[in-house]
Amino acid sequence: MQLTKLGHSCVRLDSAGARLVIDPGIWSGPEPLAGAHAVLVTHEHPDHLDAAAVRAALSADPGLGLWANPAVAAQFAEFGGQVHEVRHGDAITAAGFDVHVYGEDHATILPGLPGVTNTGFAVGGTVFHPGDSFTVPQDRVPVLLVPVSAPWLKFSETAAFVREAAPERGYAIHDAILSEQGLGLVSNLLKVISGQDHEPIARLAPGTTVDL
Repeated sequence: MQLTKLGHSCVRLDSAGARLVIDPGIWSGPEPLAGAHAVLVTHEHPDHLDAAAVRAALSADPGLGLWANPAVAAQFAEFGGQVHEVRHGDAITAAGFDVHVYGEDHATILPGLPGVTNTGFAVGGTVFHPGDSFTVPQDRVPVLLVPVSAPWLKFSETAAFVREAAPERGYAIHDAILSEQGLGLVSNLLKVISGQDHEPIARLAPGTTVDL
């Protein structure tokens, strides 16, 4: 399996001729859904879901499937069988990828602000995307995608998340709001929080592909 980091929290996974995209949001870069066979969306916020782009992709390709929590799936009800609801604990197959679903809640942004549902996805037993949460999957996954900057996040929580999940390696996501200086600082902090049991958490430039 190959992972390509796109913009912000969007990643593309390719395996055996199939392509799966997670969280194609408004900051994901040009054409994040090009060639996709399946789309997973963790939650409804626009930095993770560009609804217009997903709607256009579903319209253009009747074979494209979308898997998301009920709040997201309801936005695309007109696409019928192309759209699939998922919840915590589900195990599904999306375009040949085995996917386990973990978590229910978006991290708190502000006390009193209405929350939204957030579902993390473990794909192929290999890589876990938590969306906007620090959900740790019940089954250990060797490659962790690590949120590094958000209104709901402080970096000590990122460090605790990495240590609890204990991946063999990881890659930074949720980084579009960082300045050049912020990216440099976060890259250095990721080296600090990496333990002896796994490779340093790395930040990939958008468009970079790695083998998993």
